[in-house]
Amino acid sequence: WELNEFDPFFNYRATQYIIDNGINAYFEWNDNLSWYPHGRDVSQTSQVILHLTAATTYWMFGGGMQLYDFTVLFPVVFGSLSCIVIFALVRVIAGTSAGLFSALLFSVSLPMILRGTIGWFKSEPLGIFLGILALYFLLSGINSKNHKIAIIKLISAGIVLPLSLSAWGGSQFFIIPIGIFFFTLPFFRTDHKFIVWAIPLFTVMVFLISLNFERLSLGFLFGLGGVSLLVPTIFLISCIFIQRKSSENKKTRNGLFFLISIMIIGTVILIINANSEFLELPSYRYLNAINPFLTTSIPLVDSVAEHASTTISQSFYFHSILMIFAGLGIWLIIKNNKTKESSFIKNDMLSFTLIIGLIGIYVSSAFVRLEVFASLSLIILSSIGLSLLIKEIVKNTEYKKMKNLIIKSSFLAGIIILLIIPITFPTSGNWVSAAKAPPTILNGGSSYPVSTDDWLETMEWIKNNTPKDAVVASWWDYGYWISTLGERATIADNSTLSTAIIHQLAKMLMSSPEKGWKVLMDMQADYVVVFVTGQRLSVDNGDQPLYVLQGGGDESKKQWFIRIAEEPLEDYLYNDGISGTDRFWNDTLLGQMFPFTPLTYVNLQTQQQSTTYQPGFTPIYIKDIKYPSDGNDPLQLVHTSPSFNAEKGQPIIGVFVYKVNKEFVPIN
Repeated sequence: WELNEFDPFFNYRATQYIIDNGINAYFEWNDNLSWYPHGRDVSQTSQVILHLTAATTYWMFGGGMQLYDFTVLFPVVFGSLSCIVIFALVRVIAGTSAGLFSALLFSVSLPMILRGTIGWFKSEPLGIFLGILALYFLLSGINSKNHKIAIIKLISAGIVLPLSLSAWGGSQFFIIPIGIFFFTLPFFRTDHKFIVWAIPLFTVMVFLISLNFERLSLGFLFGLGGVSLLVPTIFLISCIFIQRKSSENKKTRNGLFFLISIMIIGTVILIINANSEFLELPSYRYLNAINPFLTTSIPLVDSVAEHASTTISQSFYFHSILMIFAGLGIWLIIKNNKTKESSFIKNDMLSFTLIIGLIGIYVSSAFVRLEVFASLSLIILSSIGLSLLIKEIVKNTEYKKMKNLIIKSSFLAGIIILLIIPITFPTSGNWVSAAKAPPTILNGGSSYPVSTDDWLETMEWIKNNTPKDAVVASWWDYGYWISTLGERATIADNSTLSTAIIHQLAKMLMSSPEKGWKVLMDMQADYVVVFVTGQRLSVDNGDQPLYVLQGGGDESKKQWFIRIAEEPLEDYLYNDGISGTDRFWNDTLLGQMFPFTPLTYVNLQTQQQSTTYQPGFTPIYIKDIKYPSDGNDPLQLVHTSPSFNAEKGQPIIGVFVYKVNKEFVPIN
C-alpha cells in the first residue's frame, strides 16, 4: 500500500521529523526542502495537530511497525472513530435510533470515504472527527442538567474545536452553524441564567486555546472566524439582558428588533470591509464557500480540481437517496414540532439541525472538496427523518391484523432497498469502487486506472543520482513527492503561499526556451520535472510508435499554465481548448520538454486524417526528444520513466527529468 494524493507525503515527512527529533525541534523547524530558497516555517504553516496526533498515537500504538505504514492506516482509524462520534452527536439531538442511523449512513457516505480512504493521510479525517466531537461536547453540555458536567463538556468543546481548526482549515465551517445557532438561543431557551455563562465559557476557551497555535493565534481571533463566534456570543448576552429588562409580552419583539439591527450593522461592516479589509479576510478558497461567484475570477484557484464548483449531477452522485431522506427529515421535524410532539426533539436542537443542514449544503455548493459538509448535513437530517418515519410506521402496530403487518413490513423493506441503492449503484462509482482506486503516486493522478512505478522509480532516481543540494523545479502538484521521496529541495508545492512563485513557474513553462531557461537560472533550479500521460496506440506508423496524449498530466494542465501566466489562450491552443498550436510546440519551453510531436490529426469517428488541425480531429503523436542528454540546449533530458517505452495499447505515465544546462549561451 501507499500514501494517496499529494499532501500526505509532506504530513508523513513532518511526522517523521517529530519521531526523529522531538516535539520541541518540530516547533523550531524551518524546512529547507520546501519553498526554496527561503524554506518553510512548518509549525506556522502546517496542520500541527495532525502531525502531533500521528506522532503521539504512533508512540502509543505503533508496535514497531514502520511509520509510513502507520500513516497509511491512520485515516481509516479516525474515519471509523468518526462513526462513533456522529452517533453520539445525533443521539444528543434526536435520540438513539437517529444516532444509529447516522453512524450507518456515515460509514457508507461516498464523500466521507473519498476523504478518508486508506493512505489519505490528509487533514480531513482527523479534522472532521475533532469537529464532530466538538459539536457533541457543545450540544451535550448545553443540554446537561448537571452544571458541573456541563462545565466539563463546554470546556472540552472549547478545547477540541481549536484542535480541529489546527488539524484542518476546513473546520472553519463548523464555526458558521455554531455562530448562527448562538443567535437563536435567546429565543428557543428559557434557562437564560444558564446559557448566559455557558456560551461565553465555550467561546473564551476556544479563543484561549487558539492563541497557542501559530497558524490560528490572533489572525483567527480578529479574522472572520473569531468574529463569527465573538459577535453571536456578545449578542446572546446583550439580548438576554434586553429581554430581562423588557416586559413579558415584549421580550421576543425587543429581542428580534435587536437581532435585526445587529444583522443590518453586520452587513454594513462587511460591505465596508470588502474595500478597507480592517478585518483579516480568509483565503479565496474560504471566501469561495461564502460567495461561489469568486470561483471564476482567479485562474490559480480555478486550476485546482478540488475547487471546482459542485454541479447538480455531482450532488446526486455523492448523496443520491440521502437527499430525499433529508428533505423528508426536514418535513417530519417541522410537522412534529407543529403538532407539539416536543418529546422527540427540543426547539434548540431543532434550530441547530436545520441550521447545520442548510449551511452544510450551501457551503458545499462552492467547490467539490466541501461536499463532506453537505454529506454531514444530509446524514444528520436523513437519520432524524428515518428514525421519525420508522417510528410512525411501527407505533401502534396491531400484529393480529396480517394485512396491516404486510403493508408496514413492505414499507420497511422499501426503505432498506432505498438505503442499499447508493451503496451498490452506480457500479463504477459507489463507495466500493471509490475505495479501490489506485493511490495517486501509482498513476500520477491520471484518468488511467493503472498502477505503475513510474513516479516511485523517478523519485528514487532523483534521490540517488542528483547532488544532495540540488533544487528541482516542477509544477506545484509534484513538490511534496519530490521533497519527500526524492529528498531534494523544491520551489513550490501544494501549500505554497506565494502566488507570485506559481505565476513565475507558469511563466517559465510558457516562455520561449531561452526566456524559460533564464527564469530557471533566476530561481536557482538545477533540474526540471515534467509529467506527461497518454496511451500508445495499437498500430504503428511503420517503425514509429503512435500516441495520443491525454489523461491528467501536464499536457492536460497547459491551459491552466497559460491562464496563470496571463498569456492569451488562442496563441497556444486551438479552439478545442486542448490541442497545442505550432507556437506552443515550437516556441515554449513546456512544448520543447514534451518528448512528443504531433504527426497528424485524425477524426476518430470518420477515420479522416489531416496534416493540420481541424475541429473535431484528435492529434496523433510520435516520440521526439528535443533536448537530448548530450545536447547544448537549455535543458538536457537525463531520465525517462519506464512507461515511456510502453507496449502497444498500454498507457503512458511518463515522468521526465531535465537537467538545467548552466553552460547554455542564449542567442538573444
